[in-house]
Amino acid sequence: MTSFPKGLTSCRASRVRTRPYDRLTNWIKLLKLIQIEKKLPILRAFRYRNYRLYFMGQGISQIGNWSTLLATSWLVYQLTDSAFLLGVVGFASRIPTLFISPIAGVIADRGSRHRIIMITQILSMVQSLMLAVLAFTNIINVWQIIFLGLFQGIVSAVYMPTLQAFVNEIIEQPEDLGNAIALNSSLVSSARLIGPAVAGFLVASVGAGFCFLLDGLSYLAVIAAFLAMQVRPHKIAVSTTSTIDKLKEGFDYAFDNSAIRSMLLLLSLLGFVGLPYVTLTPIFAADILQGGAETLGLLMAASALGALIASVYLSSRANIFGLEKAIAIAPVLLGIGLIVFSFSKVLFVSLPIMVLIGFSVILQLASTNTVLQTIADDDKLGRLMSLVSMAFMGVVPFGSLFSGWLASQIGVTNTFVFNGLVCIGGALLFIRQLKSIQRVLLK
Repeated sequence: MTSFPKGLTSCRASRVRTRPYDRLTNWIKLLKLIQIEKKLPILRAFRYRNYRLYFMGQGISQIGNWSTLLATSWLVYQLTDSAFLLGVVGFASRIPTLFISPIAGVIADRGSRHRIIMITQILSMVQSLMLAVLAFTNIINVWQIIFLGLFQGIVSAVYMPTLQAFVNEIIEQPEDLGNAIALNSSLVSSARLIGPAVAGFLVASVGAGFCFLLDGLSYLAVIAAFLAMQVRPHKIAVSTTSTIDKLKEGFDYAFDNSAIRSMLLLLSLLGFVGLPYVTLTPIFAADILQGGAETLGLLMAASALGALIASVYLSSRANIFGLEKAIAIAPVLLGIGLIVFSFSKVLFVSLPIMVLIGFSVILQLASTNTVLQTIADDDKLGRLMSLVSMAFMGVVPFGSLFSGWLASQIGVTNTFVFNGLVCIGGALLFIRQLKSIQRVLLK
């Protein structure tokens, strides 16, 4: 049964007189809500005003973020011609997640998530604009990129778990949470599809500095969207427990639960040997496929297309049951994709394989995120989401560093094969935990 959205007046529930115009407006809004719920269930999270603002602001900003990611990778490889330094840049930008995310989770559970997000977005805008200035003045070097990447990594380590917990805050009906998380993934995937393609064109025609500038300006959309939100004060339980004790409580909560523990460990494996393909893709584009920035943009766009397909599939699901199987299957698909991609020397063969790789990564990440947010206690949600960031993004820098080193020793092709085999092995171990996860979901 469709409930009246906020601000609508029920003819039976209210005795307050309303003007005919107001009643007509209310019924039009209700009809639109019914249309979203019944005809477009894939968009049902859009009935919440704050989520619509969030989605629009993030959509613009994410395009800028992915443009900068591609432009940075290409610029570093052009400056250094080093697979190892590509790994170092990836390491510097993501290593803060491992150490700061747990503390950020405590902050997200104790403070205003809305305010924390606003502050982090302003700092991210400053970082992108600094990159733009260095690029436009032609004084940029790899060490400046590493330092600014480290700064952005610190900001992101606070931002990501807070943002994930905040989505739970603005989705008022728990049954719509999975849809909102899947739509978030489709948002990021769409940005991954558009951003690298735009960046490839800009880098080839006018230089990386324009990508950094556009990224910096795109944060204005996020800031404006969050300023326009009407956010209810977050309920914060009064506690005299120290931050260290809160951290320990969060770790104990996650790792004493076998279902949560196994999902986090598999996510860590994906972050270590799966996601570093992003770091090494510039080498494939330049050395193996004999292409330029446009080739790299096409490869990343193909990966984003796969991620978008996975997001649409997940957002169309009515509930979370069965997602545990998707979590197990995704690393197998990723492993196969990495192995097959490593042997391709033709762009038109590589592109559909990248679609499979992108599909697998988002299927794994979004499914895990949805299941964990659904089963988590609300007062521990921020800390659990920080562990998700830590498990996935926190190990990526070590994976990037390791894969960069391994590629310099045995070649990028053999590195992809090795990483793919490890992904498949991890999935086979995880399958043994499916029954325990299913029992938790049925509670």
